[in-house]
Amino acid sequence: MAYTFLDLLSTPAVQAAQTAQGSRKVWENLTADRAFNRFTENEAAFIAARDSFYLASVSESGWPYVQHRGGPPGFLRVLDETTLAFADFSGNRQYISLGNVAADDRVSLILVDYPNRARLKILAHMEVRDLAADPDLAARLTTPGYKGRPERAFVLRLEAFDWNCPQHITPRFTAEELAPSLAPIRDRLAALEAENQALRDQLAAAQGPST
Repeated sequence: MAYTFLDLLSTPAVQAAQTAQGSRKVWENLTADRAFNRFTENEAAFIAARDSFYLASVSESGWPYVQHRGGPPGFLRVLDETTLAFADFSGNRQYISLGNVAADDRVSLILVDYPNRARLKILAHMEVRDLAADPDLAARLTTPGYKGRPERAFVLRLEAFDWNCPQHITPRFTAEELAPSLAPIRDRLAALEAENQALRDQLAAAQGPST
């Protein structure tokens, strides 16, 4: 079966580079199920846990453009096994990705789980949707309590995805992820501060009022 993700990207120049580096036959001879063109529960769970991803589009001048997209965990929604969507929150108003996909709807996403050193790469076709004209989609993309103001929706039709190896992913943790590990330390510090204050009060009482 074809390795859908890599096949889409394996131009003659890429194949030449693989041949020169000695890896071409590895990909040509791989016999496992490599289609990866339907999200499973594994991908859906991974995507739902993410609070950010990187989105790449291509401009009419040929320059690739990569931007960071962020929001509350799960703001990138799996609508079904071949469809993703997210609300486009108001930002710096450059609208580069918006303009790029109007000319070429092909995009690439990279989602990273830094603590667990996992990375998901996605190739998709992205279209713009008017949230006011699609209340059902608007309801599915609602993020209660989030301060971002959605201007539109982006709907992505999956072409292929691939999982990267964990090499060279530096573990990083958010404040929320660190909180459970830091809680005992904070509790211990609070206890020590209280103990120190009690000792200072005892010392002050033993010394009597200052003159």
